[in-house]
Amino acid sequence: MVLVFFAFNICYYYCRLYLECTSYMYTHLLGLLIPAFFLTLFLSGAYHSLWKYAEAKEFFICTIASVAAGAIYFILSRLILDFSIPFYFYLVTSAVAGLMLVSVRLLYRVYRDVINDIENKGKKSAKKRTMIVGCGNACHSMLAEIKITPDCNIDPVVGVDDNLNKVGKRFNSLYVAGTTADIKKIADKYKAEQIIIAIPSADNARRAELIERCSEVGVEVKILPRFLDFQAEDRDFIQKIRDITPDELLGRQTVNVVNSEVLDFVRQKTVLVTGGGGSIGSELSRQIAANSPKRLIIVDIYENNAYDIEQELRRAYGDSLDLKVIISSVRDRERISHIIRSYRPDVVIHAAAHKHVPLMETSPAEAVKNNIFGTLNTARAAAEYGVKRFIMISTDKAVNPTNVMGATKRVCEMIIQSMNTTPGLCRDTCFSCVRFGNVLGSNGSVIPLFKKQIADGGPVTVTHPDIIRYFMTIPEAVQLVLVTGAMAHGGEVFVLDMGEPVKIVDLAKKMIAIAGKKIDIEFIGLRPGEKLFEELLMSEEGLQKTRNDKIYVGHPLDFDSDVLRGQLDELWEIVNDNEMSDEELSEIVISKLCDIVPTFKRKKKDSEVLIAAATN
Repeated sequence: MVLVFFAFNICYYYCRLYLECTSYMYTHLLGLLIPAFFLTLFLSGAYHSLWKYAEAKEFFICTIASVAAGAIYFILSRLILDFSIPFYFYLVTSAVAGLMLVSVRLLYRVYRDVINDIENKGKKSAKKRTMIVGCGNACHSMLAEIKITPDCNIDPVVGVDDNLNKVGKRFNSLYVAGTTADIKKIADKYKAEQIIIAIPSADNARRAELIERCSEVGVEVKILPRFLDFQAEDRDFIQKIRDITPDELLGRQTVNVVNSEVLDFVRQKTVLVTGGGGSIGSELSRQIAANSPKRLIIVDIYENNAYDIEQELRRAYGDSLDLKVIISSVRDRERISHIIRSYRPDVVIHAAAHKHVPLMETSPAEAVKNNIFGTLNTARAAAEYGVKRFIMISTDKAVNPTNVMGATKRVCEMIIQSMNTTPGLCRDTCFSCVRFGNVLGSNGSVIPLFKKQIADGGPVTVTHPDIIRYFMTIPEAVQLVLVTGAMAHGGEVFVLDMGEPVKIVDLAKKMIAIAGKKIDIEFIGLRPGEKLFEELLMSEEGLQKTRNDKIYVGHPLDFDSDVLRGQLDELWEIVNDNEMSDEELSEIVISKLCDIVPTFKRKKKDSEVLIAAATN
């Protein structure tokens, strides 16, 4: 109101030069102006704004309220007062008052910014010079929060955006120096110490493209999550800036294959998951629990994993989920049979397995006991007690295997295929296999290993410069398991379209680059049983499309089930012979696996040759 008073006096005394004004006119005009502005600004909400945080909307409202107050002032003076004042007097008075009201608020904002800069000046050295990729709404919100967060270690120095209308201009005080094609050149010019990708709407393919360009700079790269992720937790905007996920790193678009038919596969069914605490098993348990099963039974030998997934599901679903967690091994035939007999599951998903290739090379008997006979025990129990569907999770390493783990998984596939063709054994149970490649971020996979090696300062170890692998996300893998369970007729090996393979050394280089560190890559040679590339199908199996264009099925191979049963009996006797030395036992087990799996080609001393190659 003091500002309105001064504005009136400026205009009034200026107009006195051209008009005959009296003290009567002065007091009456001022007496109308002050209430008009006060009531209009109050009703518009101008007094309820925190001007420290005000944006364009608040200043616009203040301006409109000033115009409205001037109009009311003019109308009232014409209706109430008996003297005539030119219209320009009211116009100039309202304009000057409005200008002063808006200006003082802008000056307050400038004052607060100066104070913040002074407070932050001592902390400037701790802040990282940051390039922002993407100057849109998300960038605007992030910059506003950075400005009012003194402890934030981000110092935005330059931005890039592919909208050419923004290039060369300032975006909320951030200079947009070029497009994403110029990321490296601009980052070097402005001495950027980190890069933040602020495009939440971008899909994984676009994110991977941007990450590739940012990785050329050689500084740490962070990213804002997708818009939906902002609703997941009640946290501030800048706290959601996070590291890049594996699927974003590789540009892997998650294949969504779940539909109502798939969900009906588990809804109101009793589902048992072996290995339910592992990477795949725990995600299976989450997705099954989310689709209203009658009962979910998790079987796992490792109590820590089992406890973690149990607590997570109980927190999420409480008493609405009938959950049973059992600590047991699939190697215990009587115990797994008792569990299936007691709970009578409609669906069994067999995810329990030893999967670490190098460890299984040194302990082939244990791989056989757990993978082959664990599968055989669970499958026979499922057939005996009328389980409707049995899905066994396999791997691309089962195709033309060169290692023990892959060979045992190939035998597991043969067991599952034989269960559908053995008269009197498989009554009502539909058996099928799901085969996929490496799972992004799973326990023991390459990305967590690289992250740990980078965090420890290196070196990052890669077995061979030309080694490549197929990758898929954990949710994709689990969706594949569920959809194949709904599609299976018996004996199939289902395969997912996994896109293009990834060169592991390129993956390592990119992870090092986005971490902003200088770390060496060390080639250590192929590990025992490892091959340069994995195959998803044997040439003999062929490949047939299903009604889902992302899923294929291989036809079962011909083999004699009676011969297989005899070979398994012999293998059981071998792996349980505790009189032999470890070296002798390993050689005999591998030799027997070669007999059972003709495509498992191993020289007698193949492991020693590979170890020597790795050492050299």
